[in-house]
Amino acid sequence: MPVTGIAFCAVNGYNENMMARRLFFPLIFLAWLLLIASASYAMPLASEADVAPFHPGIVDAPVDMAAETPVYGYRVIAVYPHDSNAFTQGLVYYHGDFYEGTGLRGRSSLRKVALETGQVLQYRALPDAYFGEGVTLYNDRLYQLTWQSHVGFIYDRASFDFLSSFKYPTEGWGFTHNGRELIMSDGTPTLHFLDPDTLQELRQVSVRDEKGPVWQLNELEYIDGEVYANVWQTDRIARIDPETGRVKAWIDLSGLLPPEDRPGANVLNGIAWDDAGGRLFVTGKLWPKLFQIELTPPVYNVYLGRITF
Repeated sequence: MPVTGIAFCAVNGYNENMMARRLFFPLIFLAWLLLIASASYAMPLASEADVAPFHPGIVDAPVDMAAETPVYGYRVIAVYPHDSNAFTQGLVYYHGDFYEGTGLRGRSSLRKVALETGQVLQYRALPDAYFGEGVTLYNDRLYQLTWQSHVGFIYDRASFDFLSSFKYPTEGWGFTHNGRELIMSDGTPTLHFLDPDTLQELRQVSVRDEKGPVWQLNELEYIDGEVYANVWQTDRIARIDPETGRVKAWIDLSGLLPPEDRPGANVLNGIAWDDAGGRLFVTGKLWPKLFQIELTPPVYNVYLGRITF
């Protein structure tokens, strides 16, 4: 082959080699893009339900059985006088006044109390043998439980005249109603639902949060479809779903009674709801004050679309 031919082939081979090198990296990059695209296509797209929406500030509280139960705080709206000798076991608001049941043997009573002044307007003592417990008002009749005597009493609301008694097998602690059934607590995690006419038990619900059964359920109040329950010897109120028994939220009332009012006072107990006015009242056993409060919602931190407590 002539020298010129050899030189031509060398140059031509060199050019083809350079072209191959130039095409190699773009082809590799293109193949990588195709691989990523195919992998993304194979993955299912997340639905709206799978992606937590970003909402700054306060969001709805989770209430499933495994979720952490949210804790509400409070704001004091008004303070009223309360009889510091009243061992409050039950509290009901009705037309501007309270109906209150008190405990301790020899000191148990049913009373009508003025909201603004704390003055006892009407009074009926229980026999010394009975330790009075929760009260509720249903169809113009007042129902009052006793602690360990397994007997409750029914009175006419207006006159406080005794109408009849009824029996139950458990202890009696708190009492309320949902407009159809009377609801009773007995210090265990169980809520008992009674027929208001026959006083026979219709059903039971076991109360629990994500940690398990909730014991020491005491004074009760039915508010907007939930059962509010004082938990004895704590500063907490449980907000309970009456159908499932799940604690939907806690209310932490720590520090509600000022330190100067603490001497001689006992535990938080007593919840009353003004349905027409939307007012929530709470007090305690032997407390000198009764409080109207407003709940403050729990605050959640929202970070990158995820909710953290």
